[in-house]
Formats: sequence, C-alpha cells, structure tokens
Amino acid sequence: MDSTTKKVRPGGASVLDLDLKATVGGGVEDAYGEDRATEDQLVTPWTVSVASGYSLLRDPHHNKGLAFTFKERDAHYIRGLLPPVVMSQELQVRHISSVFWSFSLSLVIIILLNFSNLTYSGEETVAQYPPVSTPTAEVHGLDGPCGDFLTPHCFPVVETERNERLFYKLLINNVEELLPVVYTPTVGEACQKYGSIFQRPQGLYISLKEKGKILEVLKNWPERSIQVIVVTDGERILGLGDLGCQVNGMGIPVGKLALYTALGGVRPSSCLPITIDVGTNNEKLLNDEFYIGLKQRRATGKEYADLLEEFMSAVKQNYGEKVLIQFEDFANHNAFDLLAKYGTTHLVFNDDIQGTAAVVLAGLVGALKLLGGTLGDHKFLFLGAGEAGTGIAELIALEMSKQTKAPVEETRKNIWLVDSKGLIVSSRKDSLQPFKKPWAHEHPPVTTLLDAVKAIKPTVLIGTSGVGSTFTKEVVEAMAEFNEKPLILALSNPTSQSECTAEEAYKWTQGRAIYASGSPFAPVEYNGKVHVPGQANNAYIFPGLGLGLVISGAIRVHDDMLLAASEGLAGQVTKENCEQGLIYPPFTNIRKISAHIAANVAAKVYELGLASRLPRPENLLKHAESCMYTPNYRTYR
Repeated sequence: MDSTTKKVRPGGASVLDLDLKATVGGGVEDAYGEDRATEDQLVTPWTVSVASGYSLLRDPHHNKGLAFTFKERDAHYIRGLLPPVVMSQELQVRHISSVFWSFSLSLVIIILLNFSNLTYSGEETVAQYPPVSTPTAEVHGLDGPCGDFLTPHCFPVVETERNERLFYKLLINNVEELLPVVYTPTVGEACQKYGSIFQRPQGLYISLKEKGKILEVLKNWPERSIQVIVVTDGERILGLGDLGCQVNGMGIPVGKLALYTALGGVRPSSCLPITIDVGTNNEKLLNDEFYIGLKQRRATGKEYADLLEEFMSAVKQNYGEKVLIQFEDFANHNAFDLLAKYGTTHLVFNDDIQGTAAVVLAGLVGALKLLGGTLGDHKFLFLGAGEAGTGIAELIALEMSKQTKAPVEETRKNIWLVDSKGLIVSSRKDSLQPFKKPWAHEHPPVTTLLDAVKAIKPTVLIGTSGVGSTFTKEVVEAMAEFNEKPLILALSNPTSQSECTAEEAYKWTQGRAIYASGSPFAPVEYNGKVHVPGQANNAYIFPGLGLGLVISGAIRVHDDMLLAASEGLAGQVTKENCEQGLIYPPFTNIRKISAHIAANVAAKVYELGLASRLPRPENLLKHAESCMYTPNYRTYR
C-alpha cells in the first residue's frame, strides 16, 4: 500500500496541529511529535485526518468520550451523541476506578487486552465473553450487574475500551493494582481464553501461509513509524506451554506493549504486536473445531528458520535498522538460537533471557545493601537451567567479572545450576545442551536440590524452574542453617508455579529471609513484624530499556546496556526501602524509574558508539522524561 505525506503549513506545522493548551484537564508538551506530522513522516492515507461524528466516538485513538467540550462537539458533529455533560479526564479516571473492581476479573482482563480495538454496539453483551476461572468470577458473575454493556453501571468500562488515552491514564494511575491483570500472573490465564474472545485484530498474524509475502503483510499495518515490535510464536506462553499463536498467543505481545507505553512512555502508535503461526503441538487446540490457528504440527528445522529469516529481513526493510524486536515466549531451543543469530545484525532483545537477568541482577545489587559485601563474596545456586536461569547466571558472571577484573570463565565458578537431572557438573558435559555447558563445574554428581544446597552451601537460592513448591521446607531450612539472611528468589510465574510462597520463606527461616518472587505476594506478618516481599518483575526493566534504545537510536543491544539498566534500577532503591527490607523500589514510581533506566541505557549506547540519534543530548535524564508519552487529552482545532 502506497503511503502519503501529511500536508504541512509554512514553517513545518501540520494542518492537523493540536491546541496543546486548551485541553480538558490541562495540556501537555508534545515532545514525541505524536500529534504533529513532519514532511518525512509517512502515514497511510486513512490516518491523515481525525474522524468526525459517530466515527470519532468509535475511534479509540482519538475518542475522549465525555471529555469533549461543547465547542469540540459542534466542530466534530458529535453534539447530541453524548450526554450533556463535560467531564475532565481526571474525573473519568476516578469514575472508572470507583467501579472497576466490581466487575468480574474475566471482564477486566478482556477489556484491558482489547482496549484499543473493541467497538460498542447495542448487540454486544458481556455474555459473549467466556469467563476466566477465578474466585472473583464466582463472586461477580457475568450474568450479574454487568450482564449488559448498556447498563449505566458498565458505561465507564465501555468508555475505557473505546478510548486509548483514558486506558493508559487509568493504567498509569493504578499501576500496582492493574499490573497483575495486564501482566503476570493473570494474563497467562487470559491467554488461554484469548482465542475464544477474539473480536478484532490487535496486531499482525503471520503464518506459514504468508511465506514469501511477509513484507506485504507488514505494509498492511496502518502505522508506519514503528519503533518496538514484540513477537511470539506461542510455544512457551508464561511457562503454560504451547498455546498456539494465531490468536491465543497474542495476549502476551499486546500486554507487553501496553506496558512499554504505560510504564516506559513509548508511544502506542509506534508499537506493533506480532504472532508467528508455525502450527501447534497442543492436542487440545488441534482437536478444537473453533481454533483459528493453523491446525498442523509445529514446523521445525529449515522450514521454521526460513520463515523467521524472511520475517527479520522484512522488518528491517520496512521499518529500518532502529526498530527494536523483542522475542517473547519462544521455546528454549529457538530462543537462544534466534538471539545468537540476529543479535549481530538486528536490534533484538529477549525479555525471558535478558530482561529477567537484568531485573534479578538489580535485585541482587539492592540486596547487597542489606547483606553487605560484593557479588563476588556470594555463592549462587539456581533451580532451573533454561532461558531465564542461564540468562541470569551469565549476567551475574559478567557483572562480577567487571567488578573483580577476573575472566568471566572464573566468575562463573561461583554460580551453580540444577536442572531436572540434578546438579550440572562436568561429568554430564557430553549430554548437555550448548547453553548449559559453561555451567558444568567439577563436582561429584548430585541428584536432588536439597543435596545440592547442602553440598554447595549457597548464600543465594534462585528458582526459575517453572515448577511450584520445589523450594520445600527442608530446602529453605537448610539455607537458613548456614546463612544469617538467606536470599531466596522464587521467580517462576504464574503464582501457582512459584517455587515457594512468601509466607513459607519467612516462616521457615524464622523471619530472616530476604525474599522476592516473580508474581506478587501480599505482605506477611511473622512474630509481630510485617515483611514486604519484593517482586522481581521484568516490567521494572524492559519499558525503560526500550525507551533508552529508542531515544538514542540504538542499532544493536550490547550486554553492557543490560548492566546499565540493572544499575539504573538498583540506584532507585533508597535507604528507606532498605530499612523495610525491600530490594526493589516501589512500583508506584515506575515512570520515574523507567526514565532513569532509559538515561543509563542511552548513555551506554552513546559510549559504545551504537547510537544513531546525534548529537548526544546534554542531559539524558531530562531528554528521556521529555520523550515519554503522556495520555493527557489534547484539543483538536
């Protein structure tokens, strides 16, 4: 599809310029140029102008609902299509927040996953959407007060799914409450139902049927200035296994990119979720007559590699070298290969490997403020040697190498991994997968985690196994025997797969443990003291990392950028946080945290000579803050 350029006034101002000051609730600086067009900004013809009338109210990118002033309603032919009241965005957010959690969790998830694409019609009811099996769904059933979108009680929720800026305003203002819904742990459950609730496209679906036509498919997406792509093949969704990808896997890219915008300030129009459908090995899906993905076994080998090769080449050709491609929830055997193959030719990032590693390293650095010493003074034992485990281990080894000036081969000796067959040792080297071999140290064979803990005597125990309740009472008590403050990180998601709960960790160590998990746990009271568990959530890292790469125009991701991101996060842990036993800063400050991470990352990009946005801004923190998308309403002239 050919593109066209927006007409510009003399001096470069677009005919579509917005009045940034006369907005309901206050104006904001358009630092991102989101509401202005430049002569070289190509857009598809149908996005040249803001719609008017009924169509404007159905356009989630421009609709403001009751925040339209009467002057705007006259100018855009929508007077009479809305109730006769003007409501500020802040009041809209308060209105939604006051009733939001009276709905079933199922409905909340569906709305948040479909916020920018569902449209309202009198025929739609909540009954169309199957419930996710949760306790709250039983309390607030779908045939209750929200059984019909026409009811006044449900109007704020309908408004959210039709109004992009209001959605992000709601998410930013309620990030701690809504993050577990948009992201882990609940989004995985939603993905299992995503195929059934599919209504309209939210991203691109590329399958084996599109082989030879992928560039053409990319050009069908209406936005041209794409900066971040999250792509999955659906084989390993949040540790839940193969959920397919024609639709079921789309929930993860959509949720991730919502956080890139809400937490990292990457503008939503520059984000593109993609699923690649190469089939599925999930028998339930293959036998489901309503499954709308490819009903065939997963492609492997050359067929798979050729499709990915065409995809990567097409992305670079269509969007340029500076577009960030995040690989998400690929199986181990593909994740490492893709990162190794394209890491030197494209701007690629794997959150499961690199993002998890960066956030865990930041937590370890934060924990040192409580434990004392350096990383080199500690011994690490992992349960799980897949993408997350080996990725974390490698970044820890790199950081120790930088601190001690010792070779990374030497610092790896402080790190031990246990997989399904026991401790990874040199006698197993011939049978190990390539990514495990660097961690095969000299030691007699050990088959159980408990025996490994007793033999290695680690100061830090990290779980990335994806198997719940594997940090047993005996294992945790063994850690407490030779550590005054054992550091226990149970990182597997969702909550049901956590290696141990916060309550178990504190109880079994008599309240001495420093604990963090992948999914959120409530504070725990033990012996009169309230312990607040940390959450090693990747959402601390990837939004700020992505923003830093975007604002610097990075062309490659280097390990030093991951270390810079960890340093930026750890630097936000205050003395007050430490006094509360926290190893991560409060999530309420995530936009500020992301700006600091972005500035750190961008500084490293410029230092390594991998930046394309020149000259380097004098103050990278202020530059990062000025580039962050804000969802405040703007007034159309």
